[in-house]
Amino acid sequence: MSLYESNYLRLASLAGDLRQLPDARVSRVADDCDLRLSVTERSPYTTSFDLTYVFDEGQSTYPDMRVRVYHDARLVEAQEWATQHDHQALKAMRGLAERELDQRWARNTMLNKWLEYCIDRGHGFRA
Repeated sequence: MSLYESNYLRLASLAGDLRQLPDARVSRVADDCDLRLSVTERSPYTTSFDLTYVFDEGQSTYPDMRVRVYHDARLVEAQEWATQHDHQALKAMRGLAERELDQRWARNTMLNKWLEYCIDRGHGFRA
């Protein structure tokens, strides 16, 4: 299974039907930060959204990732993430990714692990 397919399956586990993502939703679970999903663009074949953790009652957000769902292909791609990170593990991952392909791999690996973590913590965006 490709990384983008795995991202699709994990996101669907969190949010259900990805064609029906809510415009904005916050997932709250005990002992974890709020997870915010905000749709930024919709078309018949794709949906783009921002996914972020909310720290300090909305003052700072990490990792602030722009994600695109390709509905017909059943793929999810992390397209952008914050240009600067305060967390050491995120800084290290970003620093290792110099070429575009490396950057894509790092972003999507990060998204995959993050989605897995969110599922394990009990997050969800279902209505």
